[in-house]
Amino acid sequence: MQAAAFSFFLLLAACDQQISPWGAGKLVVIVPETAQGPGAEFQRELVRLFAEQLHVTTELIPLPEYKVLAELRKHQAHLAATPLRSESNPAALQFGPGYQTVRELAVCNGNMPRINDLADMSGKKFVVVAGSAHEAALREAQRNLPALKWQTDRDLTTQDLLAEVSEGSLDCAAANELDFGDARNYHPNLVADLDIAPPSKLAWGFPEDADQELVKQAQIFFSRVQQDGTLRRLLDRYYGHNNRLDTMDAAAFISGINTALPHFRRMFEEAAALTGADWRLLAALAYQESQWKPLATSYTNVRGIMMLTGDTADQMNVSNRLDAHESIFAGAKYLMLLKEQLPDRIPEPDRTWMALAAYNQGASHLEDARILTSRAGMNPDSWTDVKKWMPMLSHPNYYETLKHGYARGGEAVILVESIRSYYDILKREEPSQPALMPEAPSYRLIAPMQHLLP
Repeated sequence: MQAAAFSFFLLLAACDQQISPWGAGKLVVIVPETAQGPGAEFQRELVRLFAEQLHVTTELIPLPEYKVLAELRKHQAHLAATPLRSESNPAALQFGPGYQTVRELAVCNGNMPRINDLADMSGKKFVVVAGSAHEAALREAQRNLPALKWQTDRDLTTQDLLAEVSEGSLDCAAANELDFGDARNYHPNLVADLDIAPPSKLAWGFPEDADQELVKQAQIFFSRVQQDGTLRRLLDRYYGHNNRLDTMDAAAFISGINTALPHFRRMFEEAAALTGADWRLLAALAYQESQWKPLATSYTNVRGIMMLTGDTADQMNVSNRLDAHESIFAGAKYLMLLKEQLPDRIPEPDRTWMALAAYNQGASHLEDARILTSRAGMNPDSWTDVKKWMPMLSHPNYYETLKHGYARGGEAVILVESIRSYYDILKREEPSQPALMPEAPSYRLIAPMQHLLP
């Protein structure tokens, strides 16, 4: 491997600017700019895991999409961990293995007449991000439809273009199904009825003369993360909740951010400072529970803005569940207690998602779901796996074999996935401010669970 890496270094010597061979200990990687949304964080996490496999450090170069291919050709990086359409096969570039297949869509404003065919795009203000996989898909479509025209934009992200479509300043924009799913949480008037080309098989890009040992290592890496479930869990972490909310849910939530949330935001922030939770997660939980209504009461007598049961209120020393301040602080502390009671080996963010499921159905039923997951040969410490088995708690063939019996497990999964969507919206709409932590939390574990899993 070392010999191949240094031969690559000699080849780079003729270039305008040289980078050291990756075998020397540092991998230089082009990544998406963080403004490009969840996909940028997804790629960074993949790069981190790839670097661990190679036992090297990384230097990340964030770039807009239109600069990626040119910088690779100039050997400014060893590879580009950006979502490239591998079918396009531009000159002086080679691709790693495909890691994800996504539909490429024309996303339009739902208030305009529906477009049923690419030929109908004539005369429309149709824009795509320059250098993106979406533009590569459009170029392929243009081979069969030479009259197809569009405009490119170098300054905006796909998310920005979709916002302009929603506002009516653009008719349509090219995006993939992941971009569209994320954008509909913020812009419910978007529609995507038209595929612009066959789906993109996304892959990392390498210079045409890249060190083949590095390309081989990428093949080994993606084969491994696909087989061991890591890739599936990452996709679920960054994209799995996008389609949880329907358009009315998302619109009502965004409206509530401007009307109801300001009355309670300070309370969420103070509770976050006390417990170490993100105030936006607490606010998302409260919205799912009560739509930020402090007098909410369910038919089962669960009450208040955090919808506390009588037993939970007693456990958290709440005197009045309908007092928003008391309810928010108690709900925050109870959620953190549930997190503390989970096995230490469960990582974030799975730990938080499981604590939310326990908030809804109880810690014992969550443990039963984890047991079912383990019995199925899946990972009981992964929310992606556990949420597949939690609905089985309502089926007698399963709950009768468990210690704690029947539970509405499917309800807990819906709750968690909805909260993830609300939380994602809040993170974009309400940038976090650093919370001051007290020197010592004012709570303690009341009755640690006896873990049912080894």
